Amino acid sequence: MTSRKTSTPGRDNGDKYSVLLPTYNERENLPLIVWLLVKYFGESGYKYEIIVIDDGSPDGTLEIAQQLQGIYGEDKILLRPRAKKLGLGTAYIHGMKHATGNFIIIMDADLSHHPKFIPEFIEKQREGDYDLVSGTRYRGNGGVYGWDLRRKLIRYRGANFLTQVLLRPGASDLTGSFRLYKKEVLESLVERCVSKGYVFQMEMIVRARQLNYTVGEVPISFVDRVYGESKLGGNEIVSFAKGLLTLFATT
Repeated sequence: MTSRKTSTPGRDNGDKYSVLLPTYNERENLPLIVWLLVKYFGESGYKYEIIVIDDGSPDGTLEIAQQLQGIYGEDKILLRPRAKKLGLGTAYIHGMKHATGNFIIIMDADLSHHPKFIPEFIEKQREGDYDLVSGTRYRGNGGVYGWDLRRKLIRYRGANFLTQVLLRPGASDLTGSFRLYKKEVLESLVERCVSKGYVFQMEMIVRARQLNYTVGEVPISFVDRVYGESKLGGNEIVSFAKGLLTLFATT
């Protein structure tokens, strides 16, 4: 991908990483993902904060988040809830307004993305001063676990193959949502993205290519959610197909 580097502070001048965790019905997963984040950030020594953006979960996710804030402290766990589900893009915008870090990490709260990879993301970003670093299931020792063969073929391989053929994005994994961004880069991309749902993550990479932002990749293991039900349904699959065609026609 063509280089368009933005300024990054030096290695030891106080970089801080704000983790955005949009949640909806994640009361069982949230305590473990937060514990893992605290563990790996603590071991690596990087400054961090975790911003939980709950969209009115009826299962009591916000109450669990409040308990976690009491355990780990208000400086580490920030609660920025919303009244109802308003979309992933707006959740990131909402979270960024309250983020004090100069880097933003986005990831799922359902344990599909393991925080153990975050130090690798940070090292990769510093290695090449990348504008964003994306977790990839399609290179190195990356992969998907917990999905049956049919689901892998349809969603995992099929969706990514179509995006690669139609959009030629310059990145191996468009549909993933485990990424590290320079804050100003994420702000710039979110302002330009018009997609909703699962297409949003794909458009972010496509827009990054258009703006000549640099993209690094780290192989990750994606694991199907441990607790709760998948939020991917028939409507989301139809929206994905429509969004893909729209991006193909307009980028």
